Amino acid sequence: MCTALRVHPSGFYQWLQQPSSPRAVEDRRLLGLIKQSWLEGGCLYGYRKVFDDLRDLGECCGKSRVERLMSCNGIHAQVGYGKRKTNYGGPAAIVAANVLNRQFDVAQPNEAWVTDITCIRTREGWMYLAVVLDLFSRHVIGWSMHSRMQADLVMRALLMAVWRRQPQEEVLVHSDQGSQYTSYEWQDFLKANNLKCSMSRRGNCHDNAVAESFFQLLKRERIKRKIYASRELAKQDVFDYIEMFYNPVRKHGSNAMLSPVEYERRYFAQLGTV
Repeated sequence: MCTALRVHPSGFYQWLQQPSSPRAVEDRRLLGLIKQSWLEGGCLYGYRKVFDDLRDLGECCGKSRVERLMSCNGIHAQVGYGKRKTNYGGPAAIVAANVLNRQFDVAQPNEAWVTDITCIRTREGWMYLAVVLDLFSRHVIGWSMHSRMQADLVMRALLMAVWRRQPQEEVLVHSDQGSQYTSYEWQDFLKANNLKCSMSRRGNCHDNAVAESFFQLLKRERIKRKIYASRELAKQDVFDYIEMFYNPVRKHGSNAMLSPVEYERRYFAQLGTV
């Protein structure tokens, strides 16, 4: 008798010859589809987005089954890491009211935009990224990168957003109280382009949670503790993430699991049929 398994050898070999159960066969088939979805998503998606991909393919499996198969086979979402604590300085030069007031769900494009800055480490020094997102679809409509965190950095990101969107009505633009956003140059540009200013309360990152969430995705899904060899390589990689993956491809929970570009396309297509 086999001491390790505590079964008779003949019984063990008979067990090996038994065909797999229909459930096991189906699990192997689903696992292949799960791996394909996970790889096509850049090895970033968790079970919820993979499950949504399977539903798009017409599969009828349950969400818990997808979670179990991914967990058993070491397939998981990319996870982030903590944020440094920041010491805040003195009072800002020009402060606007928190008009947005955490109303992150808007009914149409170009109703409210949010903007913020983050830093990316390279071996040549820090690289700073400013972005502008449309709250309607979480579409990154403007972005800019520079080695210095000055007003020009945020101005170029906002200029790209205005050039791309060319809004016909007043747009609410929400930011924190950083010196770049309280500058006279920023305020004058807003007034000249029919943009209304809104600012988070001092030191309260939750007031600008959508922009913060995008930066977390960027660092978790692409940068992930990476130190780029040069600022140019960092800029190329950020361009690839924003313009080639995040905007046109990445599924977003607030967009009914559609990418920002596809969510807006369907919105305008529906308007055309009304």
